[in-house]
Amino acid sequence: MTPVVEEVAQRPSRDPGRAAVERVFREEHGRLVAALVRRFGDLDLAEDMAAEALVVALERWPADGVPPNPGGWLTTTAARRGIDRIRRERQRDAKHQAAAMIEDDTPPEPTGPVEDDRLRLIFTCCHPALAPEARVALTLRMLGGLTVPDIARAFLVRETTMGQRISRAKAKIKAAGIPFRVPSAEDLPERVSAVLAVIYLVFNEGYLAGAGDDPVSRDLTDEAIRLCRQLRELLPDDGEVIGLLALMLLIDARRAARVSASGELVTLEEQDRGGWDRDLIAAGHALVRERINAVARTGERPGPYQLMAAINAVHTDAPSVRDTDWSQVVALYDQLYAVQPTPVVALNRAVAVAELDGPAVALALVDHPAIAVPLEGYHAWHATRADLLRRLGRGAEAAREYDAAIAATDNSAERAHLGRRRDQLVIA
Repeated sequence: MTPVVEEVAQRPSRDPGRAAVERVFREEHGRLVAALVRRFGDLDLAEDMAAEALVVALERWPADGVPPNPGGWLTTTAARRGIDRIRRERQRDAKHQAAAMIEDDTPPEPTGPVEDDRLRLIFTCCHPALAPEARVALTLRMLGGLTVPDIARAFLVRETTMGQRISRAKAKIKAAGIPFRVPSAEDLPERVSAVLAVIYLVFNEGYLAGAGDDPVSRDLTDEAIRLCRQLRELLPDDGEVIGLLALMLLIDARRAARVSASGELVTLEEQDRGGWDRDLIAAGHALVRERINAVARTGERPGPYQLMAAINAVHTDAPSVRDTDWSQVVALYDQLYAVQPTPVVALNRAVAVAELDGPAVALALVDHPAIAVPLEGYHAWHATRADLLRRLGRGAEAAREYDAAIAATDNSAERAHLGRRRDQLVIA
């Protein structure tokens, strides 16, 4: 992402005219870049031309107003500038041929089973020649419109490490001549795990943004759900595709109750369940039941997205936290850890154990080196420790953990919630 786009992503403007441009650009970023990649076949050129189109929009729209079709305006502007750049380099044979192809009026070749530019870009970036972590990071960068710091937080790595990872992935695509081509129907299944990871990380960044004044980005969550619905049309019997769709629907159903009117994060325990979207919950539950029946019929082992969807189905089925079947939640986390033995899964399991066996048992789990060492500095680990220590009456220790959690997150809603909890502590 070029510096001007990075600035838009990290520091939204308070000027109404400029803010309108920035909002539209964030909404249209994925569609714009995907269309440019399809047209020019060059990731760097697509990013550069998208940035140039943004600069022009920032100059014109505040005075002239946002055009009726802002996405089309951005795409046309970016494409024209891309053609101009190629024309300026016509002395190079390859560039001259590319320019001629761009201006050719002959119908394009069939696009294959993926008809959406954005979904096609995800599959392109998830080429098997790239390392799995590079595939996810590159797609988040190109399609999700996330900054390097955003992606680094999602992967729990340093910004410099993530920047180098993305740069190497783009360089490998160019050096190896990896084509921007839609995979055949036979190739789709082998690409799906990386694609699902991308979609889920885009959703997570939208549901609880890593930084910024807007704690929830509906654009990203809606885009992730839309892409997953299209992916299900391509792979209607893939259990993990169905599981991820169910998971996102059940989480998204709680969005209206997720942030208070004052801009504070509202935890599951405190949420007004009357504000949950019952239609989304019903749709999510139906997909979970579909997978439960399929697993019972075929004997296949459910994957992580199916298990996480089942966990969320238990939560959304209970009228209150007290009525939640915590033993079932812990049992599902046991299954999830068996197929995805990560410290984050173990941390989430410990939160459920606290409801079943008490905070002291859960704190021992959270402080185990297998969780504590890799998650040191992770805001959710500090926040979990703070809550458990608070429940145990260890106020001074809890305060230190709340401070550490606040320092580790830039999400305004989460910081407000953690600050309130810290201020309510009774410290002897």
